[in-house]
Amino acid sequence: MKTTPFTDHHIALGAKMHEFAGYNMPIEYSGIIDEHLTVVNAVGVFDVSHMGEFWVKGPQALSFLQQIASNDAARLEPGKAQYSCFVNEQGGIVDDFIVYQYEQDKYMLVVNAANIEKDWEWCQKHNSMGAELENASEHMALLAVQGPRAMEMMQKLTDTDLSIIPYYSFATARFAGVENVIISNTGYTGAGGFELYFYPEEGDKIWDALFEAGDAYGIKPIGLGARDTLRLEMGFCLYGNDLDDTTSPLQAGLGWITRFTPEKQFIGRGVLEKEKAEGISRKLCCFELTEKGIPRHGYEIMNGEDHPIGVVTSGTISPVLKTGIGMGYLKPEYATPGTEIFITVRNRKLKAVVVKPPFRK
Repeated sequence: MKTTPFTDHHIALGAKMHEFAGYNMPIEYSGIIDEHLTVVNAVGVFDVSHMGEFWVKGPQALSFLQQIASNDAARLEPGKAQYSCFVNEQGGIVDDFIVYQYEQDKYMLVVNAANIEKDWEWCQKHNSMGAELENASEHMALLAVQGPRAMEMMQKLTDTDLSIIPYYSFATARFAGVENVIISNTGYTGAGGFELYFYPEEGDKIWDALFEAGDAYGIKPIGLGARDTLRLEMGFCLYGNDLDDTTSPLQAGLGWITRFTPEKQFIGRGVLEKEKAEGISRKLCCFELTEKGIPRHGYEIMNGEDHPIGVVTSGTISPVLKTGIGMGYLKPEYATPGTEIFITVRNRKLKAVVVKPPFRK
């Protein structure tokens, strides 16, 4: 298995380790619920160095992004980031990602760890205009410092004013004595905080500085288990669960990152325009159980007449709400918030209600 610059730290701290996307990653330390509540109430640090980073550079960089990405990269400017996705010829999602405009004619794409090779091949295959592409995934480390106390704590380690970095913006600055750290406000937890991109050889220095500065703030290392429950409480999608090559961005509620501007002819556009005109056949919805139980990926969703109407894509017990929550694709007529549905759990039909995200307000 691959390792990150922080693998030895995880093992020394007693983390429960497991393979994820080819990497030996920490799943939990003190327990998913404890770690989840630490991020909601204080500050936690996630090692997400397994994520992929691609540079797109040169005079054809924007033209490349406009063809390959669903969102309108022309709206970006240096220091801004944008959520987007790759769409295949059938209208399915190859991957969802964040694109950062680092400077004029230079962008960074951050893609899902499990899809690095797939995405890299996709980008190379469709680079007909000759943009300069670089897969920097092996040369980038990434820590997500999340929670309501993250900004105050992190401010002790940089002279850059973190309070003026809005959501989906970033700055390149000196952090913990390390130059050229990308400090990004694009969190996946809904709890506030920043992500730090830097060279792997600086990993120990930044890790130690964060935990020294964070000691007074109740800082803890957080595993991927709590990262999943945190994103689910916010209703954020996870590729491989809620999104895949067969789900369209319109079905997934991502029409807001799917731009049909006249000058933007991205891959899969025609199929999505047709789907938009004719109406989607299913819609990704959030639901909350009104009975005790845990919804899991793959569980069938039924209506009151015992007819299948969908399938659960993500589910858990909410550490904040202490009830079962989940996401799943439903027939559109059942997608209105307040609609009663039933989740099949071990041959039992548990009542649930469709709700509008986020679960954690």
